[in-house]
Amino acid sequence: MPINIVREDEELRESLNITIIKRLLTYLRPYTGEVIKTLLLMAAVIVVELFNPQLMKLGIDKYIAEGDWKNLFVIGGIMVIVNVVAVVCSRLRMLIMGRVSNNIILTIRQQLYSHIQKLSFSFFDSRPTGKILSRIIGDVNSLNDVFANSVTSLIPELVKIIAVVVIMMLMNYRLGLVALITLPFMLVVFFFISTTSRKRWQINRKKSSNLNAFTHEDFSGIRVVQSFAAEQETSSTFLQLCNEWRDSFVRAVRINDFFWPTTEMSWGIGTILVFWFGSRMIETGNITPGLLVAFTSYVSMFWQPIMNISNFYNQLVTNMAGAERIFEILDIEPDIKDRPDAKPLPEIKGNVSFRNVTFGYDEGQEVLKDVSFDVPAGQTIALVGSTGAGKTTIVNLICRFYEVTSGEVLIDGHNVNDVTQESLRSQIGMMPQDTFLFSASIMENIRYGKLDATDEEVIEAAKAVSAHDFIMKLEKGYQTEVNERGTRLSAGQRQLIAFARALLANPRILILDEATASIDTHTERLVQQGIRKLLEGRTSFVIAHRLSTIRNADRIMVVEDGGIVESGTHEELIRLRGQYYNLYMSQFRFLNGGEEAG
Repeated sequence: MPINIVREDEELRESLNITIIKRLLTYLRPYTGEVIKTLLLMAAVIVVELFNPQLMKLGIDKYIAEGDWKNLFVIGGIMVIVNVVAVVCSRLRMLIMGRVSNNIILTIRQQLYSHIQKLSFSFFDSRPTGKILSRIIGDVNSLNDVFANSVTSLIPELVKIIAVVVIMMLMNYRLGLVALITLPFMLVVFFFISTTSRKRWQINRKKSSNLNAFTHEDFSGIRVVQSFAAEQETSSTFLQLCNEWRDSFVRAVRINDFFWPTTEMSWGIGTILVFWFGSRMIETGNITPGLLVAFTSYVSMFWQPIMNISNFYNQLVTNMAGAERIFEILDIEPDIKDRPDAKPLPEIKGNVSFRNVTFGYDEGQEVLKDVSFDVPAGQTIALVGSTGAGKTTIVNLICRFYEVTSGEVLIDGHNVNDVTQESLRSQIGMMPQDTFLFSASIMENIRYGKLDATDEEVIEAAKAVSAHDFIMKLEKGYQTEVNERGTRLSAGQRQLIAFARALLANPRILILDEATASIDTHTERLVQQGIRKLLEGRTSFVIAHRLSTIRNADRIMVVEDGGIVESGTHEELIRLRGQYYNLYMSQFRFLNGGEEAG
């Protein structure tokens, strides 16, 4: 039975929005010079194409009729030369617009990536990583043809259609009307196809996003999949999502395939009618054979641009869902933004105060209720309590990852809402429970704490937290490559590298969120020296799963029911025999069979 863990994307617009198209075209503004060059090159090609039938008419009606072969060869030579020039111009415009479109795609992808990095945690809480990757990679790539063809196809082809219609009407308006008689039929079919096609391509984009999200999550959690022997179930889900994507693609392509046959049928019928009426007009002497040949060339020149525009519109409809999904994210405003009058936070000492702070992730469900406390600079504060009590919420509010509902969070007397996020977070170091290492060398992972640090500074930081010895025992030492999340290293080794990274950053406020929760008791003793070095001389908040790790904290705060119910040193809280005492005693009875209960 397939595992259903895929969430559908947001519903997008029901109709093709001209605002989206205008917004896409704004990305062409920095390339105005290149666009003008392309249009001039296309103009030269159009002039040659429009001039060819006139030369053909002249050659047939004058030089062939009079047997003037010399001038006929001259005209033929002229046609060869100008058409070679037209081919060169056409090739140049393709190169120019190819370069422009690739630059624009790079700009959009960078803009989207930078914007996503600034979005608040609530954005990532509500979207799987795979869906976000789908926007940055697949949806952005889908716009390449739109930009390349918007200049090389849409504008020149529209100009060519207008010019051809004017020429045909001037040559013979009766034949011109005959040539256009199938146009209304084609426009009606075209409108029906475009409306249906866009909806189907939008569905296809959603199915593709679902497939990407599931694949990313499945491989990220491969250890869970294999440990529960769920390979068959996840394979079934993957196959189901692949089938949904394939079916949506086939349905979209099936309706798109009507574009070309409809245009070709209209083109063919129009050409037959022109030949039929034209041959009768030759018999009556109303037109010459050369004019009919030239006219049929213009008929082809009328329908070919329509074919090209249909193809462009087809691409536009196909890729518009991708554009909407891109702009949907770009239009999301971060929940946490710097105020217009926000100022940089000066270098801090590390005093932290909560003043009547109330906060809830969801409206009406408060996690913290009227919390107040003061922490002098340099103190180590341990936060303990049951799961969901609000420990992580407190440190998230210090970093201003979320906005308080009411009250104030102060650092050295500065309200965190009144300073820039960058100046605030650059002076705070946070180590989450899930230690993250990048797919890079150990040297690069530690240097992430201070990007301009020298190799010597990196090594000194590693030595300070007792990581140097194990690093040097690795095959390539500090140049040893670790894969995503550092799974080639033990949990303790990953923690020590993270400690070195945090020490190198030298934050004035340090937050350890369950930083030793995934380490066994023996390994935990090995990293205590690193933790002690990390805590020296800075204000620290330690969220502890094991109460043995926070006995030496300057103050322990017990968080329960949305508030601080107890606060004091380890000895003071043990003597109090309250909630901390109960937690501590229950842990040691469980771990040591009661040996350290007293």
